[in-house]
Amino acid sequence: MAVYTDITDAELDAFLADYDLGRPLAFKGIAEGVENSNFLLETEAGRFILTVYERRVRSEDLPYFLGLMRWLADHDFPSAAPVEDRRGRALKTLRGKPAAIADFLTGVSVRKPGVQHCREAGEGLARLHLAAEGYPGRRPNDLGHAAWAPMFAGLRGAAEALKPGLAAVIEKDLATLALTWPRDLPVGVVHADYFPDNVFFRDGRFAAAIDFYFACEDALAYDVAAALNAWCFEADGTFNVTNARAFVAGYERRRPLAPAEREALPILAWGAAMRFFITRLADWGATPSGALVRPKDPLEYERKLAVHREAQGHARGLMLFEAEA
Repeated sequence: MAVYTDITDAELDAFLADYDLGRPLAFKGIAEGVENSNFLLETEAGRFILTVYERRVRSEDLPYFLGLMRWLADHDFPSAAPVEDRRGRALKTLRGKPAAIADFLTGVSVRKPGVQHCREAGEGLARLHLAAEGYPGRRPNDLGHAAWAPMFAGLRGAAEALKPGLAAVIEKDLATLALTWPRDLPVGVVHADYFPDNVFFRDGRFAAAIDFYFACEDALAYDVAAALNAWCFEADGTFNVTNARAFVAGYERRRPLAPAEREALPILAWGAAMRFFITRLADWGATPSGALVRPKDPLEYERKLAVHREAQGHARGLMLFEAEA
């Protein structure tokens, strides 16, 4: 979440005129993330999130995202349901950009996840994967492994500026990932951005997931691996094995991993770290001046790449992702 587009009072009033939400009572930008402009909206009908879609989000993908959010909410998963206007439209235009309103979900995200948070988050991700079964929308992962090398080709200079010699290391990683990427794993709808700031808790229990704007079809185990990167590294760059095992154990409460999925987790986690390194590198120098936004440091994921790179080919690699005994 972020704010790139300012909305005037008059523009907001005109936008809300199509809804049965009453008068606006409060309206405030949310300064998190890097993708869209998000606002906390309070009206006479309650609290909502208004999103103006920007940057990498393509307008043709929005029906998939909004439809998935509605599907999940209707299939017993705590997702923010899009709000339709009087004509049944969830997707509209504001300031010449696509925009939508969704329900406000209560709960808090955690900055430093502990073992119980990871266990609950893992179970929540499995609930999401199961609830999404049967969703009729289709969207390939346009930030999947086939996209990484072409994306990095235009960022080689940025990588060298960030850390001399890094470009050659990344290119070697990309070549290895292309040769060893797992095939024929179970596929379904994945969140693809299941970070701690996109998961809410209440009283220490999983309460909801938000921000489905990278959701797509991919290997379900890839979603688990990307989440392990997000939840199980410490601030000093070390991998917290205890948290990782708790996350996997929580996931398997609802959906046991097949042997091939478990075996693939080390390489999938390496690849997921590559995906976020490349997209953060692209964002690092592309944030508009004056935007209410904090671009995320690509070197955080460069350090995670180093951990996964060192673990490849060693028994330790797979041991990192074992479930709790």
